[in-house]
Amino acid sequence: MSKLNVLMCGTGEYTTGWKIGVVGLTLFDLRRLGKVDKLGMVGVNGGKFPAIRQHLAENIGGVYKDMDLTFDEFPENGQVDPEAYKIAIDKLSPGDAAIIFTPDSTHYPIALYAIERGIHVLITKPATQLLQHHNELIEAAKKHNVVCFVEHHKRFDPAYSDAKARAATLGEFNFFNAWMSQPKSQLETFRAWAGKDSDISYYLSSHHIDICCWILQDIAVPTRVVASASTGIATSEPYNCVPQTEDTITLMVDWQSTKSPKHKGTGVYTASWTAPLKAGVHSAQHWYYMAEKGDITVDQAHRGYDVTVDETGKQWYNPFYMKYSPSESGHFDGQRGYGYISIEKFVDAARSVNAKLTKPEDYDAHGLPTIANTVLTTAILNAGRISLDEKRAVGIRKEGDRWVLE
Repeated sequence: MSKLNVLMCGTGEYTTGWKIGVVGLTLFDLRRLGKVDKLGMVGVNGGKFPAIRQHLAENIGGVYKDMDLTFDEFPENGQVDPEAYKIAIDKLSPGDAAIIFTPDSTHYPIALYAIERGIHVLITKPATQLLQHHNELIEAAKKHNVVCFVEHHKRFDPAYSDAKARAATLGEFNFFNAWMSQPKSQLETFRAWAGKDSDISYYLSSHHIDICCWILQDIAVPTRVVASASTGIATSEPYNCVPQTEDTITLMVDWQSTKSPKHKGTGVYTASWTAPLKAGVHSAQHWYYMAEKGDITVDQAHRGYDVTVDETGKQWYNPFYMKYSPSESGHFDGQRGYGYISIEKFVDAARSVNAKLTKPEDYDAHGLPTIANTVLTTAILNAGRISLDEKRAVGIRKEGDRWVLE
């Protein structure tokens, strides 16, 4: 199979890393391993690239052996251009790939622009904010015969994937409860878009809503969403987010069994970015699943691995996501982390389709987070936003081959 050329859309924390990042590091390593060839990176402000290159040289090139950190940058010459992604995508060829880690409101236009030019696309969660846009990406990817995945990396967490397999033996679904939070300091990191372009439900609950949808695939479907929100912290000193910013959002979802008319379930998904500072974890996250014949509890924040330091206190770490310590030979050693696997699965799929070994639709049957397999996650998130804005319950139903809200 030919190596894949990849454009990284977005130059923020997840791509380049306020520490080391995920996307750039993974792609540099996949290039070392012979799966990726040319790389590009596009943002809005080209003036950030000198600092980005220095950061990558020090924290990746200076830490791991044999890392080729070269990439083309857009916009060039320090320019500022909100539509630089179009110039960057236009320089790609059909069969190349784009990985999109940009603000939520920009996912749809960037992904559609790429797909329409025959580019394979990986989008960070949430895929889109509107169900209508998600449906359009499904149709566009099918029309242009490209791979389109959503980067729901928690599907590749060994605890989550094992839990899904065990849930399949527990009979009819009854109840799911998920909690995910990040400390209030995130409001400073995300002040530029928090409450304006997106909310904490789209940003965080998208993880566990997708896991629940994945577990319940072919078992139950969502039919109704009611949302509630807490406010007052994000909009006060010292964060001063815009007035419409919620602190904590809870979505309550009715689920109907696909096999038994009398079996109904409830899902409760809560996310917050006003959790306490210095709680020892960057993301507190756990969920509980109860079904007809048993239940499952997963605590992903505490994995039996904690470190205590005099200055900072106790912290719980998760090396299962990304392992940053080098191998014995001095090379990057995080290929088994589920953050890495999530991106590698997409790269492998795109290369396989380019080689005509598989078709994009083949991956819908594999339980992977394709654009088609993640539509109900967007339906629930979009319904939750409408419920908050319009103070009403929102229905979800299928109309022909499409899911729609009512």
